[in-house]
Amino acid sequence: MKKMYFIAIYADQKTIDEVRIFKEDLALHFGNSKALTNDAHITLAPPFSREIELEEDIHLAFQKINTSIAPFEINLNGFGSFPNPKHPVLFIKPEENENLKQLYFNVKEKFSFERDSFYPHITVGYRDLNYDNFLKAWDIYKDKNYKTKFLVDKISLLRHDGKWIPINEKKLSQE
Repeated sequence: MKKMYFIAIYADQKTIDEVRIFKEDLALHFGNSKALTNDAHITLAPPFSREIELEEDIHLAFQKINTSIAPFEINLNGFGSFPNPKHPVLFIKPEENENLKQLYFNVKEKFSFERDSFYPHITVGYRDLNYDNFLKAWDIYKDKNYKTKFLVDKISLLRHDGKWIPINEKKLSQE
């Protein structure tokens, strides 16, 4: 039986709660409820499927990710979008961060995935956000001010069991 997995950095609870307010606004006013199912995170390895019998291999590869990076802050600053007409996405933008890029490349070194580009973001609206509603929401959110920061001190491995659940984590540590 196959399961879905992905690797992410989760924001702190304060940021998760603040981002949830934006997601609830999109659900209430723009028909986008799917984004409510996930807490605020930045994806490091996009969802991939594997046989559950191979999960131990996934854990081993996850533990081999180089996390010899001192914990660091991510600054979030404003909103951005991927205005794809079929699958538009509204998100919160992190500021440029070399440690975040390095962490992404360290994950990519142990988990091969097709995407070569890295556009870190915290999704606010997607999946059931149709293009017309996206345009209406973007008109409001493109100039909306939102700034915060959170500490990154670990990465998480998640498995989809009806919803995404953390099954492993690895702390960052400057060694």
